[in-house]
Amino acid sequence: MAAAATKKQFHLGTGRRKTSVARVRLSDGTGIISINGRALEQYFSEEKDRAAITGPLMLADMRTRLDLDVTVQGGGITGQAGAICQGIARALKLMFGLTNEPEPTPVASVDGEAPAEGAGEASFAKRLRDSGYLSRDDRMKERKKYGRKGARKSFQFSKR
Repeated sequence: MAAAATKKQFHLGTGRRKTSVARVRLSDGTGIISINGRALEQYFSEEKDRAAITGPLMLADMRTRLDLDVTVQGGGITGQAGAICQGIARALKLMFGLTNEPEPTPVASVDGEAPAEGAGEASFAKRLRDSGYLSRDDRMKERKKYGRKGARKSFQFSKR
């Protein structure tokens, strides 16, 4: 019987921006980014959108060490890029074993040495948060109101 194949471990993250929703799967690999079955360069033509997606990976120095499989739907191109960015940051946070629960702060030893484990991971989560990758941009399109032409614009007022 052949040796059992090792299962590939995935880390999942969900990102949202405007009406876009992105589901991100991170796994160890060679840096391949697949978005809805297409390469990053084919899916996003603008450099700012590509930079938004690779931003969290560059911050973690994982651009060439992780494969990404992304499914994104809804919204426009820039909204989708923002959703993917947040999804990648959340998946990276999960990958490094960081949760939203506050951990007890490690106490330095009597010798004055710094605490050993967990300090680098917590600082990585703080770097992600400070860079704005974990924050949800909650700006949405305002709905149209009744008796008006749009969300705020109304019909011309005539006194007589």
